[in-house]
Amino acid sequence: MTLAGHHAGDNTGSGRRPGPRIAAVIPALDEALSIARVVEGLRGQTLLAPGGIFVVDNGSVDGTGEIARAAGARVVREGRCGYGYACLAGVLAARDADVIVLLDGDAADEPDDLPRVLEPLLRGEADLVVGSRTLGSRARGSMTWQQIFGNRLAAFLMLALYGVRVSDVGPFRAIRREDLLALQMREMTYGWPSEMIVKSARAGYRYREVPVRYHRRIGVSKVGDTLVGSLKVGWRIISTILRYSRWKPRKTARVGR
Repeated sequence: MTLAGHHAGDNTGSGRRPGPRIAAVIPALDEALSIARVVEGLRGQTLLAPGGIFVVDNGSVDGTGEIARAAGARVVREGRCGYGYACLAGVLAARDADVIVLLDGDAADEPDDLPRVLEPLLRGEADLVVGSRTLGSRARGSMTWQQIFGNRLAAFLMLALYGVRVSDVGPFRAIRREDLLALQMREMTYGWPSEMIVKSARAGYRYREVPVRYHRRIGVSKVGDTLVGSLKVGWRIISTILRYSRWKPRKTARVGR
């Protein structure tokens, strides 16, 4: 896959316009067993800007932040517990970035898929790109039946209410930082990923999915491995989809591009 002219920090003096500064934001809570692998995998991605790996330590007690820093990431502390809080803290910390890539810290996402996730955005073909595990591949046991069912239900509601075809509300995604901030994100727990998709649809952003690989996570899931936890996350996702069906973007959102 070739992304000519989009390498981070392309200031060679050749007359070619430098590409956008790309930063990766990784929310993490007690991911000591996996975070170094994620950071090291991203360090090999030339599309990321120097110093563009941000791990948001969301109250870990197992040394996740220290391990991430030793692996080469910039660590942000977010004491308010919640997936959305952690994502937003990373986005705000990456103030020099033009493009934000979000992925999880449990090593389930494949860092080598980063160019594929970025390509439609960098080519000007999309405003929000989500890596689809449904279109790509999932390792056996990487998702529970509750998660698979929840994805299908979320996809049905997004098509019915917003007219956007979604196969997977996956964590691996790319969006321009200014576009993300214009969405006025409010869901500070596990509703964040679905809020981003439905508000993007309401704002007229072009949505694209690309196939990605998904591994079994390292360590124990905070919510997905239990029925009660999965139901709580599922309700948060569904209620988020329903809540923003009449939301309208601020004038600063670039609508209908």
